[in-house]
Amino acid sequence: MAVPNSPCNPWQLRHAARVLAAGGVIVHPTEGVYGLGCRADAPAAVQHVARLKRRRLSKGLIVLVNSISEVESWLDLRRLNRTELEVPRSHPVTWVIPASRLAPDYLTGGQPGIAVRICGLGPIRALIKLVGPLVSTSANPSGRPAARTVTRARGYFPVGVDYFMPGKLGGAQGPTEIRDALTGRILRKGG
Repeated sequence: MAVPNSPCNPWQLRHAARVLAAGGVIVHPTEGVYGLGCRADAPAAVQHVARLKRRRLSKGLIVLVNSISEVESWLDLRRLNRTELEVPRSHPVTWVIPASRLAPDYLTGGQPGIAVRICGLGPIRALIKLVGPLVSTSANPSGRPAARTVTRARGYFPVGVDYFMPGKLGGAQGPTEIRDALTGRILRKGG
């Protein structure tokens, strides 16, 4: 199964899926930077990601999906145009969507919203299809520049990461734009 945007081969993709299914943490390509990730439904792995990144869980984390329906029970979509959230854009957008009462606190950080991005990168879409939604945060300790190479990510995380998934970044020049889904307000400009 060839996956666009990446030299990642089927064995590497399956290996990443096995690591994630076992509760592991990986470094993986995203649209603009390398991400530090795990399964979104694995609280211990999410806590490990936060420790590696030196990030408080109260800040919340981004969840990567192929479709909003994959995390619909965690979202309160009553006041939103769901179609608008799923429309492909020329640049990747992470939406902060109101959280339902079923959204895990370890993902929202106790905030009223949950950050969700429909991933456009072929290998990560394939990985989500195999293991489900992923938590993803830039592969760098808080306060340091986001890793744009696997070598930089390995330097940041010489221990604690179970697999460094090969692959090319998408076309963005940095982390994705983050927008409030209710207002459209830009919370973070994209790279």
